[in-house]
Amino acid sequence: MKIGIDIGGVLVQQEDRLHDDQPTGPEPVGPPAGAETEDTALLADFRRTPPVPGAFEAVSALVAEMFGEHVYLVSKCGERVERRTRLWLEHHDFYARTGVRAGHLHFCRTRQGKAPIAAALGLTHFVDDRLEVLSYLETVPNRYLFRPRDHEVRRHRSHLAAVRRVESWPELMALIGDANQTGVRIS
Repeated sequence: MKIGIDIGGVLVQQEDRLHDDQPTGPEPVGPPAGAETEDTALLADFRRTPPVPGAFEAVSALVAEMFGEHVYLVSKCGERVERRTRLWLEHHDFYARTGVRAGHLHFCRTRQGKAPIAAALGLTHFVDDRLEVLSYLETVPNRYLFRPRDHEVRRHRSHLAAVRRVESWPELMALIGDANQTGVRIS
C-alpha cells in the first residue's frame, strides 16, 4: 500500500479557512472555473501559516502504523509556491515530526499532472481537497476528498461516486484504519 497526500488544504491550512467556521469554505472570487490558479494559499508570512488541525499527528501515524516508507506528498503549484512550500515544510520540521522522507515530495504544474505521478509511484490511496484532481487519478483505487469546498464539489459532482468524502484527519484515519484491520479495499 502506498498513499499520496496533497499539501494545500490537506496539510497546510488554506488562508481563507483560518477563521472560517464553515468546513466547506466560501465561494471563491477570482478566475473563472477551469482557470489554472495557485492552489496553496499561504499567508504573506507563509511560514506562519498553520497546518490543518491533526495533520502532522495523522501523517506520523500513517508512516508508523500503516504505510511505512510509502507516504508521498504530491502538490500542484507554480514555482514560487513550490519554493514557499519547501520552506514551510522545513520550518515546521515536517519530515522529522512525521517520518515522511524528504525525497518523497513531488510537484507538478497542473491538476492533471498528479495522475502520472500517482501511476508512476503505484499509489493505492490519495488524499486531496479537490474533487477535480481526484477525478484524474483513475489508477488509484482509494481516493479521499478532504474538506472540499461546496462550489468545487458541485462543479465536479459526477465524480463523487469514485471517492470517499471526509471532513477531518481523525475521520480519515478511522476510515483507513478500519479498512486495514478488516482487509477490505475501501474504494
